[in-house]
Amino acid sequence: MENEQQDSSTIDRKEQLLTIALQMFAQQGYHKTKISDIVAAAGVSQGTFYWHFKSKEAIAMEMIQTGREQILSVISKGYRSNSGTVQDSVQASKELFEQLFFFAENNRYFMELLFRGIRSERILQKMIDQTRFDIERSFSKNIQRAIQLGILPAAKDPALQAALLMGLVEGIIARWLFNNQESSAAIQEMTAKELASEIVRFEFFGLLGI
Repeated sequence: MENEQQDSSTIDRKEQLLTIALQMFAQQGYHKTKISDIVAAAGVSQGTFYWHFKSKEAIAMEMIQTGREQILSVISKGYRSNSGTVQDSVQASKELFEQLFFFAENNRYFMELLFRGIRSERILQKMIDQTRFDIERSFSKNIQRAIQLGILPAAKDPALQAALLMGLVEGIIARWLFNNQESSAAIQEMTAKELASEIVRFEFFGLLGI
């Protein structure tokens, strides 16, 4: 029992460090955040940090990888196994985007890091770029599957449609969560469900050509 409690405490401490570092990287920037800042906010020693992570780059790599797996898991739920009506597809797509926007809302610091990037660090930026590419590719697979099932017209180009959809989703999330300009006020007041309804309406007008 004592060992189990120690293991749980160790995991909790690691998660705490990841959470604090992610928020600091997103708000202050990667280079402006020092390990000493992270451990001070966590109330632990630098030795505790190095017990879990070899370096600041290592903690950044883990948070990007974890966020990538989580967001791809959300999008993969939209992959259809059975055919259905257009209305079925609209509803399934709406549910997918609701979950995607809920994820963005609950993981805003990861999304901010994903959009902002860490361009001065080649390895980290490559991971971020790969994550965004994988998200777009997941959209493409979903669209391609809908074409195979006869839900969407075969003439559509999944890669192009996914790129357009990716741009739309990124733009909406950025304005919803991070843009304080007056022009985005209406978007910022919307809920995840409302945004999902709007984006699905726009998506299907474009994908179905109606």
